Amino acid sequence: MATETTAPNRAQQRDRSERTRRLITHIGLIGFGLIMLYPLLWMVSSSFKPTEEIFRAPGLIPESLTPTNYTEGWDALQFPFHHYLLNSAIAVAGAIIGNLVGCSMAAYAFARLEFRGKKLFFAIMLATIMLPIHVVIVPQYILFSELGWINTFWPLIVPKFLATDGFFVFLMVQFIRGLPKDLDEAARIDGCGHVRIFCRIILPLSMPALATTAIFTFIWTWNDFFSQLIFLTSPDMYTVPVALRTFVDSSSQTSWGPLFAMSVIALGPVFGFFLAGQKYLVKGIATTGIK
Repeated sequence: MATETTAPNRAQQRDRSERTRRLITHIGLIGFGLIMLYPLLWMVSSSFKPTEEIFRAPGLIPESLTPTNYTEGWDALQFPFHHYLLNSAIAVAGAIIGNLVGCSMAAYAFARLEFRGKKLFFAIMLATIMLPIHVVIVPQYILFSELGWINTFWPLIVPKFLATDGFFVFLMVQFIRGLPKDLDEAARIDGCGHVRIFCRIILPLSMPALATTAIFTFIWTWNDFFSQLIFLTSPDMYTVPVALRTFVDSSSQTSWGPLFAMSVIALGPVFGFFLAGQKYLVKGIATTGIK
């Protein structure tokens, strides 16, 4: 009898210890998440504070709410803020289309075609992932200046069609290699060439990898400041990151309240695009063979 009664007790103790461990783990994760979110929450809170209160009372709860930061910040610059949002949207749309077209075609060539120097070119492509943009920005500027593309969106869009983002090429190569080659052979028997195989078989099956590429391209291009600052020189061509920089003036007082308000608005498309494609992002990364 003693053995029969102690067995359920041990099982109950294990269940209690497991629940306690899960509770502690969840509390720790929630605490860590709040720490990571604190800068974002502080920025949102500061966007509703008067400028003189932002650093005098740096807590999360404002002493006085003032939504005027949003109205003042919207028209504080040379153009209304929606002008800069539109510029960013143009640059982001072109970059997404360029990466989807260029990187998918390059990935199909590396994954399915056989040509001389394939392994060497693939290694060079992987090496470009480790190449900082600061190394190539000067040659790029000289080239685009000779083409007359400075102060246009072309330097931000055209290179994407040439598959210059090696990370996305590698991502799609890993995904396409996981697709059965029997599909290609069956299509080839039906008379399909590489173009029809790529368009009718590979691309529809690569939607998770394409969605992952689109999401990362959107986030990286929308938040890109360095290259947009270099190639866009006039205020009418400024994108959101460059426009936000103009709120900070070293020679006069900085409008911190409107700056934080417009920063909150600038984060809206990023969060919306990420949440809309989150399931495709997780599926795309999980099925690309990157382990």
